[in-house]
Amino acid sequence: MGRLFGTDGVRGIANQDLTNDLAMQIGVAAAEILIKNKNSDSKPTVMIGKDTRASGDMLEAALTAGFCSVGVNVLSVGVVPTPAIAYLVGRYNCDAGVMISASHNPCEYNGIKIFQGNGYKLADEIEDEIEKIILDKAEEIDVKLGGEVGKRIFCKTAVEDYIEHVVSVSDVRFDGINIAIDTANGSASVCAKEIFTRLGAKCHMLSDTPDGVNINRDCGSTHPEELMEFVKANKLDLGLAFDGDADRMLAVDENGELIDGDKIIAICATQMKQEGKLAQDTAVVTVMSNMGFFKFCEENDIHCSKTAVGDRYVLERMLKRGYNIGGEQSGHVIFLDYATTGDGELSGVKLIETVVKSGATLGELAKIMTVYPQVLINVGVTPEGKQKYNNDEYIISAVQEAEMELHGDGRVLVRVSGTEPLVRVMLEGKDIDKITSLGNEIADVVRERLSR
Repeated sequence: MGRLFGTDGVRGIANQDLTNDLAMQIGVAAAEILIKNKNSDSKPTVMIGKDTRASGDMLEAALTAGFCSVGVNVLSVGVVPTPAIAYLVGRYNCDAGVMISASHNPCEYNGIKIFQGNGYKLADEIEDEIEKIILDKAEEIDVKLGGEVGKRIFCKTAVEDYIEHVVSVSDVRFDGINIAIDTANGSASVCAKEIFTRLGAKCHMLSDTPDGVNINRDCGSTHPEELMEFVKANKLDLGLAFDGDADRMLAVDENGELIDGDKIIAICATQMKQEGKLAQDTAVVTVMSNMGFFKFCEENDIHCSKTAVGDRYVLERMLKRGYNIGGEQSGHVIFLDYATTGDGELSGVKLIETVVKSGATLGELAKIMTVYPQVLINVGVTPEGKQKYNNDEYIISAVQEAEMELHGDGRVLVRVSGTEPLVRVMLEGKDIDKITSLGNEIADVVRERLSR
C-alpha cells in the first residue's frame, strides 16, 4: 500500500480524511501525468462517475476543478457502477476514468478510484507518481489560463451503453426465471432492473431507492439477510445482492442460502470448463478463499492460482498468465473475456446463464463445493498499528501457536486491511469451536498490541 492509495484507490471519511483539497490535488496530479504521457497535442479527457452517496457531488466538483485547472477536459457521466467506468472509458475514447465511491463502506466514507484509458486500474508506479506530486511536491504544476483550461461535458448515454454491454454477454434468455435484486441503494439502482428484465427475468427490487445516506445501510452484499428471507418467503429462483458501487455480487439460492464469491467462481468455472472456455483450466482466487474451494479444484481437475488479497492482484495474475476467471470470496469476480475489473451485474448475468444452461437450481449447483467453517474477526487498529503489524513478535507468536494447535487440520490468516483501519483475523478448520476460540485469542493480542 502507498501513502495515499490503498488496495482500491484513495479512501476515507469524506470531508475529514478525503477532503475537497485532497480530491483537487489528486485531480491536478493525475492530470499532470496524463498530459505528460499523451502523444498528441489535444487536451486529454477524463471520465468521472460516482455512486449515490451524498458527498459524491462535492468530491466530483473538486476533482473536476483539479483536472480542468491544468487543461484536462472532464466527461461527467453521473451515477454509474464502477465497472461501467472501466468499460466506458475505452468506448468513449477517454484518456482515463475516475470513480468516486467507497464501495461497500457506509455513506460517510468515500473514495477515488482511477482507471487507465484501457479500462484497467492504475499501476502501482503511477499511483506512486501521483503521491510524490501531492506529498513531496516532486513536480511544478503548470496551471492553465484562458481558453487553455479544461471543460466539463455532461454525458447522458453512459448508463444505456453500459446496460447494452452487460446484456450482450449472455447467449441465452432468462425467460421464466424469477429473481430478487438488492442494489444496496447504490449504483446498481440505475441499471440492474433494466439489465435482467431485458434478458427476460422477472425482477423484484429491494433497497433500490437511494437518498444519499442509505447506501449499504442494512442491505446489499454486506447485509444480505433481508434478501435471503425474501427469496425463500416468495419462492423465487434466486437473488442477487450488490455492494454500493456494484463491482461485487453475492447470490442467494432458492432456499435462501447465501452463495459467496468462492461458490460463484466454482459454479461458473465448471460450466466454462464443460464448454471448453476455461483458459488453461485455471481459476484465480486469493489466499482468503475457503479451503473448500481448493478441495473443489482438486476434485474437478481445475488448477487453482492463489494471489495476495485484493482484486487488483487477481487481475494482475490473470493478465500475466492468460487466465479468464478469478475473484474473491467477497464477490469481486472478474470475467476477463468481457470486463477489465470485477463487475457485479455481469457476474449475475453469467451466474444465471449457468443456471439456465444446466437446468439445475442454483442450490443444486452450489453443492459442487463444500464450505469449511470459517471465523473472521475484524480488529480496529490505529494507523500506527497497521504499520507495526508485520514486525510485532507477540502477534507472530500467537499466530504460530494457533497453527500448531490446529495440527494441519485448518489454517490461520491474519492480514492488514487495504481499505479500512482494521486487522482481519481469519481461521478455517473442521472444528468451529476450536477455530473460534483460537481466533478470539489472536484478536485479543492484536487489539492489545495495535489498538492503543
